Amino acid sequence: MSIIPSNVVCPRCFSKNLYRFGKDLEGFQKYQCRMCRRQFAPDNPHTGLRQHRLYPVCPRCGKASFLHHDYTYYSNFRCSDKKCNHSFKVPKAVAIPRPSSHLGPETFTLKGMRHPLYIILAALNYYFCGNSTTRKVAYTLYMVHQVRISHVTISRWIKRFAPVFQQISSDFLLSARLCDSDEWHFDETYIKIQGENYYLWIAIDSETRLVLDFHLSKTRNSNAAHILLSSCRNKFGQPSSAVVSDRYDAYLLPAKLFFPEADHIRVESFEDRISNNIIEAFNNQFKAWYRPKRGFNSYDSANRLIATYIFYYNFIRPHSSLNGLAPAQVAGAKYSDKQKNFWLLVA
Repeated sequence: MSIIPSNVVCPRCFSKNLYRFGKDLEGFQKYQCRMCRRQFAPDNPHTGLRQHRLYPVCPRCGKASFLHHDYTYYSNFRCSDKKCNHSFKVPKAVAIPRPSSHLGPETFTLKGMRHPLYIILAALNYYFCGNSTTRKVAYTLYMVHQVRISHVTISRWIKRFAPVFQQISSDFLLSARLCDSDEWHFDETYIKIQGENYYLWIAIDSETRLVLDFHLSKTRNSNAAHILLSSCRNKFGQPSSAVVSDRYDAYLLPAKLFFPEADHIRVESFEDRISNNIIEAFNNQFKAWYRPKRGFNSYDSANRLIATYIFYYNFIRPHSSLNGLAPAQVAGAKYSDKQKNFWLLVA
């Protein structure tokens, strides 16, 4: 029979009626009280030291909280007091990736293109101005220019020019001061890629009608909202007045995190004083261009085509509400009509 040291007593009931109970994870001898069933290891220096987790206190009642849900860019805590039961979110100090609109630097060359440049640019113009498919563009090129081109070749041209247009957009919008605008609008819509739903997240400035940025995501959750709003903040700062979105909860935390000085207006009905009609109008125009295509074949193809369409919307297409100017011109981008005609040349 093993002898238990006389100085070992139960820390709960101070009883000496003990027996050995194996060893703990660190190899120290454990004991269990026969009276209250308390287990303890008196030789372990960490015994009795609770590991206090650095969870924030409840902002409503000031009591302790516990981790309710853990997400990629924020954590959802809940108050430990059942009477309070307040739920609150705390952002994480993690790096947020760039949106899908960032295509990255690519070297562009006309090497390998057998057709003249004016034919290529005319194909781009027919594709975006006429809301046409690549097959209809190929047919138009044959009828107008007597040039036989496969619709697959036209699709490759459009994707190939996407990084060029993005670089042009970045260069001209460096001097734009969109932080002076009153409101920025955010919304999402869905598209089809290989028969599956993907979500296109869009940000638009209310005064210039400029599409600030976009992000193409497989899921409709707060992670995508964080990516889009973070990119808009890094590029253009924050609006002077408000951030407008629908009632989707995914916008709550990123709007508060990235635009702390702006009000977050959640549109509840079309009768509100401030509505989201500006971005809904863009969605209608985008769907009119997208619908004849009946979806996209791949994520990369969809991302590049959408990036090229948004360049056309921002820099080429005249808007009647802007006195015939393009949104980029209203935002302060300086370029001539000759440059604009060269980007999407009508042959």
